[in-house]
This record gives sequence, structure tokens and C-alpha cells, in this order.
Amino acid sequence: MKNIVIQALLNYSKKSIEIEALEKLVDEYKLSYQDFAILILSLEEEGILEMVKSKGRNSRTPSLAHTYRIQKQLLREDFHQEIKQYRIQLHPSIQLDPYFRLNPSQWKQDIPFLLKIHQYIASFGLPTYEVPAPERSVELVGDEKWISEKQGKELLERIGLWEEMKVIPVSDPLMFAVNPSRLTCSTQLHLVVENKTTYQALLDELPNTIFSTLIYGSGKKIIKSIEHFERQLPLPGVKQLFYYFGDLDRAGITIWYQLAKKVSMKLALPFYQACLQKTPLVGKTNQRLDEEANEAFLACFNQKEQSQLQNIIDNGQYYPQEVLKTKELQHIWRNAQWN
Repeated sequence: MKNIVIQALLNYSKKSIEIEALEKLVDEYKLSYQDFAILILSLEEEGILEMVKSKGRNSRTPSLAHTYRIQKQLLREDFHQEIKQYRIQLHPSIQLDPYFRLNPSQWKQDIPFLLKIHQYIASFGLPTYEVPAPERSVELVGDEKWISEKQGKELLERIGLWEEMKVIPVSDPLMFAVNPSRLTCSTQLHLVVENKTTYQALLDELPNTIFSTLIYGSGKKIIKSIEHFERQLPLPGVKQLFYYFGDLDRAGITIWYQLAKKVSMKLALPFYQACLQKTPLVGKTNQRLDEEANEAFLACFNQKEQSQLQNIIDNGQYYPQEVLKTKELQHIWRNAQWN
């Protein structure tokens, strides 16, 4: 029972707590007042709960303070000591330092998996070849869905072992067309387009451009499927330049920004600039604006364009990719200046 209260106090957002709130923490256990008081007084004696003197104590026996200050640093001492002990026991490749900054509940949740990962590494060493996520999940913890659906990837990243576990991403394959004549170039250019209509409009023009591939993003799917690019088109030793053209709306901006966190992904500015010459459509007001993504997106344009774009976004307007017709798209792709 004491550990339950300590865990609840660690999660409590305020620095002080009233006795009524403490009682609610253990309501479901139906403690008598006598047992509850003994529990709280033991936390007082350890200095974890410190009486707020100005609030006084109740008149019951044993007497408890009306309000306590929570000394969370004392609550964490045992928790930190436990991490230090496990640091000695677990394989040295398992990094535990992040847990000193996290809530103890995360540590309690992760420790069974950490022990299984330790046992795997102790028995077989770190993996030397890549396998799909379900296969690695079974090897590590006996659950094929752990990495992809049960926050296993997040745990492996937290302990510094995601890259070392050599996991093939579980996501749809990347869909793209190839321009064979460009595959021998030392610099490879790749255009990602968000929608199928734009992909189809540009497909026949690919051989007439300096681009090596035309990639179909399929909306948000590209954020995961881009991880397959190097495996699907291995071109060692070449410079890769990616360009992105999506709907000019809040969702499209966010997709580009999330994608740019995975690979170096420039905006295909000639397409966006051509959109700005058109009349924007009205709608998409229900889309959430990612302020960080919006700021990064606007920074790619000159001041006049930034002002125009911000007004469009603020007024709930947008440009779908389809605002540019097939011939216009092809002309821009073929004749624009690309790095």
C-alpha cells in the first residue's frame, strides 16, 4: 500500500496535497482511518510528507496535518538507487541514463522488457543482420507486435539500441518510378508528390527531366515508407537530393515537415510558386496548424511569398496540387532550375 501511495505522489502535479486528496488515493482499498493514519504518519517520519504548519492538524486520533508538502526528491532516491543497481546487472549496451529524468512509472513499465533484452544480448550478442520488426520482436520479448504496435521501438530508442537491433521498418513499400538514364549520375534528384493525380500527370515526363525518380507519397504514408528508399534503390556513394510537392494546406505542410525530419527534403519551390499565381480555394478550416512546421515551411520562401502564404493559411484557404494542370506541371518540372 505504501508503494502505491508513493507512486501516486510522484505523479501528483502539485507540490502540496490536502489530507482529503490523500484519502482519495486509497479510497478503493477501504482502509480504516487508523490504518490510513499509520501509513501517512510513516511518510511523515521519513520526511516524504512535511506538515504545512499554518494549516494545522485535525482533531482525530492519530492526528494528521490538513495539508502536506511533498518532498519528491526523497521519493526519487530509492528509485534512482534501483536504476544504479540494474546498471551493474544489465548488459552495458543498454543505456539507463534517460530513466533518471523520467517518471518512475516508465521505469516500472519498461523493466520487464529490459530484462528480456539483456537476456537476448547476453545469449546471442547484438544482431549482425537486419530482419523485419515482427521477427525481431519475437526474438527480444516473445511478442511479434511489440516493436510496431506496443511502443517497443520507443523503448529501444530510449535505451540507445534501436539502430543496433537492425530492424527492417514495418510499413508499406515506397512507390516510385525510375528514370534509368539518370542512375549513373553522381548526384541523384528525386521528386516526391503527395497525391496520385499529380503522380500520374508527371509520370510520362520523368524521362525528359534531370530527376532519377518520381515518388508517390500517398499522403502521410510517405513519412514511414521513405525509410525503405535506400533498400529499394541502393545507390552507394552518390549524393541524394529530395524535393517535395504536396497540397498547400496545413496537412500538406505538416507531412513535408515530418518527412524532412527523416531525410533532407527540400520544397519543390517552382511548383508552390506556380500555385501562388492561382486563386486559392476555400476550405480545410478544420485542419490543425502545426506552428513549428508552418514556420519552417514559410522560411523557404521570400518575404512577399511568406506574407501571401500566411494570409492564405490564416483565412482557411488552400491550394490542392490539382490546381496545376497536367501540361503546366510537366512544363515546370522539365524547365525549372533545380539544384
